[in-house]
Amino acid sequence: MNTGGWLEDTRTSYDTVAASYADMTRHLLDETPEERAVLKLFADLVRAQGGGPVADVGCGMGRITAHLRQLGVDAFGIDLSPGMIQVARHDHPGVRFDLGSMTDLELADASMTGLVAWYSLIHVPDDEISSVFAHFQRVVRPGGPLLLSFHVGDESQLKTQGYGGHPMKVYVHRRQHGQLITRLNDAGFAVESHRTLTSAESKLGGIILARREATNM
Repeated sequence: MNTGGWLEDTRTSYDTVAASYADMTRHLLDETPEERAVLKLFADLVRAQGGGPVADVGCGMGRITAHLRQLGVDAFGIDLSPGMIQVARHDHPGVRFDLGSMTDLELADASMTGLVAWYSLIHVPDDEISSVFAHFQRVVRPGGPLLLSFHVGDESQLKTQGYGGHPMKVYVHRRQHGQLITRLNDAGFAVESHRTLTSAESKLGGIILARREATNM
């Protein structure tokens, strides 16, 4: 599978579908009580750490960022797509949204109390996951929580259109819990819980809650 240029393909694809994607996904949390419960637990863990900034990496049009803020979390969003960032800033005025990539996070070491990647790892190739997790480990404070969600499965498929029939060129990578847990452990995270569920978010969705280990590797 050719993953060359995947960042540019992902950026272009989501720039193309940004408005229709937002229209089709704004309501999803209303239909996903289990995911809302997980986000509330994450918010509680952030508060237990004394609060502080939380990065929603791959935030898209900002719906998870905004929900976390409603839960009292000092959350801000980061996304690769300028089109998505534009929609996020329009939908959630006053909330911080930055253009950036999880492959090269421009955040200071140990500057985040926590980090969320909500279905945003799905376009990252296997050979880039460890590097992404290393960035997550670098920016999260020791003991800080990390929340991941992803599509569960064993295959990768090329998505050529979506969200109203607009052209896209992104691979959607489905993974098993064990694959990601191993990578997280190697990166210096301790996994506290994980589960699989079916909801409006995903026909087969995985959720992993981890913490950055308190000591440096």
